Amino acid sequence: MFLKNVLLSALLANGLLLTSPLQAQESALSYDQYLSELKQQAVEQGIAQGTIDAVFDQIKLFKKAMVNEPAANGPQNGPQNLDTYLPERVSEALVEQARGLYRDNKALFDRLGKEYGVQPRFILAYWGIASAFDASDYPALTVIASNAYHSDGQDAAFLAALKLMERDQLSFDSLKSDASGLMGYPHFTPKQLAKYGKDGNGDGKVDIWQNLADAFATTANYLKQLGWDYDGTWGRQVKSPSELPKDLVGLEVHKGFDQWQALGVRRFNGSDLPSRKDMQVSLIRPDGKGGRSYLVYDNYRVLRQTQASDHLTLAVTYLSERIKYPEIK
Repeated sequence: MFLKNVLLSALLANGLLLTSPLQAQESALSYDQYLSELKQQAVEQGIAQGTIDAVFDQIKLFKKAMVNEPAANGPQNGPQNLDTYLPERVSEALVEQARGLYRDNKALFDRLGKEYGVQPRFILAYWGIASAFDASDYPALTVIASNAYHSDGQDAAFLAALKLMERDQLSFDSLKSDASGLMGYPHFTPKQLAKYGKDGNGDGKVDIWQNLADAFATTANYLKQLGWDYDGTWGRQVKSPSELPKDLVGLEVHKGFDQWQALGVRRFNGSDLPSRKDMQVSLIRPDGKGGRSYLVYDNYRVLRQTQASDHLTLAVTYLSERIKYPEIK
């Protein structure tokens, strides 16, 4: 943002910037002035004047604005103990909510799961960890504009949301987000929704807030585009020797089951690993060598791209297992 940066540079050059960069940014440019800048950027990027006039009159300053850039799906730093974290993060109430949602929509979710190539339990687990099945109810453009005002460099998120609204003919009130600007059941950014959004029920619209079919199709398309394998799963908890060299642990190491078997890794119950020869898998220990061990597969790698930590990724996989067992018929 040219005007904002010029003002900040002038303050710095004259030794007048005695407060934090955030405070200086807010004092150098009022929120109304900032919205005027955003409006000019929208004009330059081809947003229709009618859309601009309708939208900007409704944007206010969101008092709960997130000062830091929002994480896509949760905290940046995971906890240190999966034994306590997983039961806390994946509560019995969350499990029952996920299973109930699957039970009530099983025919729809099973059909869409096959169509888009992602098992329903993983879609529901993704929603559960991302949003706790809360599609959010704040005005997204107000939230994203306020967040951008507080955090220099987030103008693109607002402009992406504005383009999305115009492209899909969404009303200002229908575009909702949480306090960080993430939207719908999967808590997507505007750019994610614009790229991966799918119409799951054939009505010509993409509504990830109220329409479960659209939310499912959009999330499934996202995971599929990242490389999801419908015929595979995510991995398994295993037992591994404590003396296993550290350089063998991590997603960058790929070995066959027979190689891990030779290194002393076994199923969690102590029995031999699968005998398949067609997979290269990795060993992870998110809590260090004294904590849990997992052999993880390509679908885990896909999920890990969507989460901020292994702890969050394993929360998704744990919830998916709780949805799967006992079987919902």
